[in-house]
Parts: sequence; structure tokens; C-alpha cells
Amino acid sequence: MTVSTLAPLSTAEVQAMAAAWYRQLDVHAKLDEFIPFLAEEGVEMSFPEATVYGFDGFKGWYEKVIGIFFDEVHTVKSVTLEDQNQPSKVKVVVKWEASVWNPPAAKSQRIVLDAYQTWYVVRSPITGKPVIQTYIVDSLDYYPGSAEL
Repeated sequence: MTVSTLAPLSTAEVQAMAAAWYRQLDVHAKLDEFIPFLAEEGVEMSFPEATVYGFDGFKGWYEKVIGIFFDEVHTVKSVTLEDQNQPSKVKVVVKWEASVWNPPAAKSQRIVLDAYQTWYVVRSPITGKPVIQTYIVDSLDYYPGSAEL
């Protein structure tokens, strides 16, 4: 079955997938728990600090950031499915809060921001569920008093 023959994605299932993705990030889930969220091929993820490709690229990025950020809280503010073509363009706004400690500082700092993102999501031909093919952090909007990356 090809991607083009799979049912169009619904707003509800993309919203549920995004909420589950961020729950996994909040708890620093085991790496293999992210496999069901990512497309089997063609994954590209563009973060402020790096652009990575495929699951191995995600793995390197994830292992690095979970060693930097802690007490993370992601609050999904909006998930808008802009079209049902595959890949489907999805606009995501998430409030991200995290603590970071930069040695030898006496205390950690808190980062609080809204991240504006564009995702391209497809229906997995293997599982039938929505998966992220492209993940782009478009911009960051820091809250007053927030530490910055």
C-alpha cells in the first residue's frame, strides 16, 4: 500500500499524536519509544541548534538534549492541520519550559518560550498511524524573564 492510497489524516489523530510526542519528551522516554512517531523513511528535523536526518540523527540530537535540559514541560497550544495531502502540512505551537544548568553557575536557569513549528506528517504504511516526516522549528518567542538558548 502506498502513502497516496492511505486514508487522509484527521485533525483529531494529528493532535493526539502531537500530544503523545510531547509527553514522551517531557518524561525523557527511552529512545525506542520515539520510533512509532517517526516516518520509516525521509525524516528531517530542524532544531535551532542542528538539522538531523533519519532516526540515527534524531537519536544523536535526543541523547544530547536530555543531558542538557531537565524539568521539561511541553504544553500544546495549537495543532492545525493545514491540508490532508500527504505529506500533510501541520502548524504546531507549543509552550516549552525547561531548566538548564551551566557549570559552574550556582543555580539552574529556567527557559520559557513558545516554539512555532511546521511539521509534515504522513500516515505510516506499516502502522496506519500518523508519523512525522519533517519537523521544523520556525521560531522561538521567549517569555519575559526567560533564560535563552
